[in-house]
Amino acid sequence: MSHANAALTPRARLRLARLVVDEGWSVSMAAKMFQVSWPTANRWSSRYAAAGPTAMSDRSSRPHHSPAKTPPASVRQIVRLRWRMRLGPVQIAGRLAMASSTVHAVLVRCRINRLRHIDRVTGEPIRRYEHPHPGAMLHVDVTKFGQIPDGGGHRYLGRAQGKKNGLTTAHRTGQRGHNHRALVGVAHIHTVIDDHSRVAYAEIHTDEKAATAIGVLHRAVAWFAARGITTERVLSDNGSAYRSRAWNDACTELGITPKKTRPYRPQTNGKIERFHRTLADGWAYNRFYTSNQERNSALAPWLHYYNHHRLHTAIGNQPPISRLTNLPGQYS
Repeated sequence: MSHANAALTPRARLRLARLVVDEGWSVSMAAKMFQVSWPTANRWSSRYAAAGPTAMSDRSSRPHHSPAKTPPASVRQIVRLRWRMRLGPVQIAGRLAMASSTVHAVLVRCRINRLRHIDRVTGEPIRRYEHPHPGAMLHVDVTKFGQIPDGGGHRYLGRAQGKKNGLTTAHRTGQRGHNHRALVGVAHIHTVIDDHSRVAYAEIHTDEKAATAIGVLHRAVAWFAARGITTERVLSDNGSAYRSRAWNDACTELGITPKKTRPYRPQTNGKIERFHRTLADGWAYNRFYTSNQERNSALAPWLHYYNHHRLHTAIGNQPPISRLTNLPGQYS
């Protein structure tokens, strides 16, 4: 298909070529009649003489040889990491030791350069903000993951085998739900993330009660303090644990100002919501786990990788720990 500003369409090219080749017109006369240059008229008449009417279509501008082309094996690795782990160009480039621009070019060529093509989106407009230094704001929240039955769950084994493993595990643990139905249970992941650095802290619990959330807050504040971060504010949603008087008393005891998100507006706490997505893709559903204990034991190593090694696009393609400039022993 010819481009929008082409002087000749394929049909007009054929008419011009036939005037020159079949009817004996000079190239100059044909060029003048169709208001094109002499080389253009000569090109199409020569192609017609050599190959006939089929030669009037545009030829591909792709070169015959591309020595710098990304190898097919590397393209397959890039696509696999994009689909399975939802990684961005910077993270993929870090894993494969190549330029992020090369990775982005491959993603564009494969039409998976935007995550909304392959992943969920909220459709809400993005308004970015960032507090000026570590500790100025901590985001806290709870996310839930279904526990993994002994032998593995349905995501990797299928519904039939996953249900069978779930029943066996539920009978062993004795957990029952509505109408005495056997249950595997739910894991509550209490997460804390620093707004400025994106350094994250997380614990696995069996509930999201106020006492549990307060205990997580105390340990998280101490964990951040050991890394030179003094917590000033904490932002939470309007869950019952965070609306309780005990939560406000705990914040007062720690010298922290509690903040709440706008009701029915999870985007206000968007940084930790996005971290939950990264947590799900990178840890909870990243690989096949044969038991819940196996997945739980993988959380601490993954958090270390996230904080110390995973490149974060929102902070200049650096790991979150790089924004903590007052770590003990950093300048020794």
